Amino acid sequence: MAVASLPVASLPLRQRAEQLAATLPPLLVAAERVASTVAQGVHGRRRVGQGETFWQFREYHFGDQPQSIDWRQSAKSDRVYVRQMEWEAAQSVWIWRDTSASMGWRSSDRYQDKRGRADLLALALAALLLRGGEHVTLLGSGLRPLHGRAALGRLATLIEHDQRGIEHDQPDARAGPDLPPFEPLPRDAQTVFIGDFLAPLDQIDAAVRRYAEIGVKGYLLQVLDPAEESLPYDGRVRFEGLEGEEPWLLSRVEAVRGDYLARLDAQRAGLRAIARAAGWIFATHRTDQPPQSALLALYAALARPAGRR
Repeated sequence: MAVASLPVASLPLRQRAEQLAATLPPLLVAAERVASTVAQGVHGRRRVGQGETFWQFREYHFGDQPQSIDWRQSAKSDRVYVRQMEWEAAQSVWIWRDTSASMGWRSSDRYQDKRGRADLLALALAALLLRGGEHVTLLGSGLRPLHGRAALGRLATLIEHDQRGIEHDQPDARAGPDLPPFEPLPRDAQTVFIGDFLAPLDQIDAAVRRYAEIGVKGYLLQVLDPAEESLPYDGRVRFEGLEGEEPWLLSRVEAVRGDYLARLDAQRAGLRAIARAAGWIFATHRTDQPPQSALLALYAALARPAGRR
């Protein structure tokens, strides 16, 4: 005997809410949940720009308006200073995450793969920034910075499309770039680059320097699997590359663990130096850690004045 279904409007509120949530992309739901947790412990961002509230003094740079010079403060030293005022208008934030094949790796089913974690952090950060009235976009997407509630859904659609391409083995989605492309962004725009950053340091430095030279501020977040930080294997192990590298068979992994960890430390030291030279911030995150910790650090860094980074 057939049973007629109840009209949606007559269902209990909780059941209707669950049905609605089931239609949303899982990544969007997860990102909103992470963003909501972090939003409870953060405050609004202060920005520099045109306004009536004094924020701080900073040294004069080429291109600054002469009327912004504070001659009284400048007379106290041999340097020229300008007054920076707090800005109420929104800034633009450009987010990029590594979509190369190596990001799809994980050492255990208990952990999210690096690509999934990078996607989650990118969308959760966008959700948090959009709540604060910022304009956000994905670097390389061709979209201008978006704002408002509808913007998050559009960004989620872009990321979900890439993920579906990987699941269906589409070559263009499977082999994305492991370094951010260059785009002529507005001066004082902010960027967040999320990836494993295991590429050669000179290539990473060149990519970061191009943005730093046009006045863009940025944040580098290295996402690694816990096994990549410790190489916890013993005995005979065959390692296979995800980006066309030749397989590597080791008879005793423990014999090379020390050299491996030294190389990883050197890579991270190089990344810190690259970020420091550009006036950017570098941080690390592991996929066995809660995403809220990385998201809170990201948001706090974006809210910090450039001179205090």
